[in-house]
Amino acid sequence: MKKTILSLFALATMAFGADVTGKWAAEMPGRNGGPPRTTTFKLKQDGAKLEGTVSGMGGSENAISEGKVDGDNVSFTVSMEFNGNAMKMMYAGKVAGEELQLKSTREGSDQTRDIVAKKAK
Repeated sequence: MKKTILSLFALATMAFGADVTGKWAAEMPGRNGGPPRTTTFKLKQDGAKLEGTVSGMGGSENAISEGKVDGDNVSFTVSMEFNGNAMKMMYAGKVAGEELQLKSTREGSDQTRDIVAKKAK
């Protein structure tokens, strides 16, 4: 009986994908060789909809928009202001166990940055 319940739970998890709700932290290289900084993703999933915030420079939090979850795939956008300039960052990637593997791209740029965030306990 116990094995049957665990098997059903595993199948349900695979069918609906991962739940990304929670706090995720990623170590990012500092600017110009400076000390690394931590970026925090606070996410809340409601079905296929994703909401939350991403910590920015100086500890500010920026709301995510256009957040989507499709199985293990996630995507969202963050609009922010830095030194008086508006900036839009697009994030897309996958949940793999306790890791959130993302690529970020700044609007108007073709350069991407790989980010690996770990789920905070």
